[in-house]
Amino acid sequence: MDNLTIALDAMSGDFGPRVIVPAALQALDLHRNLHLILVGSSAEINIFLPNKHPRLTVIKSSSVIPNDMKPSLAIRRSQGSSMRMALELVNSKEAQACVSAGNTGALMGLSKLLLHSISGIKRPALVATLPTIKDGNTVILDLGANIESDSEMLVQFAIMGSILANTVLNIVNPRVALLNIGKEDIKGLERIRVAANKLKTNHYFNFVGYLEGDELLSGKTDVLVCDGFTGNVTLKTVEGLIKIFLSSNQLMTKNKSIFARLTRYWMQKKMMNYFGHLDPNHYNGACLLGLQSIVIKSHGAASQSSFLAAIEHAILAIENNLPERIASSLSSILPKSEKN
Repeated sequence: MDNLTIALDAMSGDFGPRVIVPAALQALDLHRNLHLILVGSSAEINIFLPNKHPRLTVIKSSSVIPNDMKPSLAIRRSQGSSMRMALELVNSKEAQACVSAGNTGALMGLSKLLLHSISGIKRPALVATLPTIKDGNTVILDLGANIESDSEMLVQFAIMGSILANTVLNIVNPRVALLNIGKEDIKGLERIRVAANKLKTNHYFNFVGYLEGDELLSGKTDVLVCDGFTGNVTLKTVEGLIKIFLSSNQLMTKNKSIFARLTRYWMQKKMMNYFGHLDPNHYNGACLLGLQSIVIKSHGAASQSSFLAAIEHAILAIENNLPERIASSLSSILPKSEKN
């Protein structure tokens, strides 16, 4: 297998090098063809890097984009930042993908500025593949790259999600649904209803209608489309509930009797058997889909195992030539007027 090179924004997220460096070393142990470039403060990175690694390079940056900085300001002040330098490595073809746990708006803006959108895509979307109760998977987008999305963008999200489901998950004729407040045709915002009509009349899609929030992990659809505000809130709500279910400390009262401890242990084991595959730590990492290159957004609060999952997502996207496949498929789906 060909060598892979991924640039990591080592200063990003809540924990920076403390989490990202150990995750990088773990990824290198798992993938012998992988080379990683850590971008950030070399002094801080070296604290967690006991020995030099032949497949790991450190590139020094001079600043970090704060999570609470407005994207427009962050972009103007991005020169020399770990995020921008990591993206520039992708732009110059020195890396095949970038992974960052930093400011989502800044990452979106800088990615569009430096790496550009695929022809025919109005705005990229954050997409993740979530496991379902039935041991299947659902591609969901947008998860926060675009707070508001018009009907045209929702249709483009559906196209990209369908291509991802088909090429990466090997789902033939993937089912597509729109997230809505009801299943009736009259329900929801006008842009959602307009998008639904467009999806119904396009023979490329296997459109199955609307899906409500309580069916997110039901496995009733292979691709679920929504705007970034709705998608981000929905995803984080589901992740929070799953974390509670998987936490033994939340399953029982503070009763410390032997019976309570045994019951808590039994319930924890049952919950892990039933919901363990839904653990957010296993699927952290959303791809900024619709760019000409690969950018993965990790949760800001990612643990070592979570950030490792984001690196794995980048590897999967590279191996599947995701941007090239989307661009190729779009040429046969979108009308010529929408490609310009």
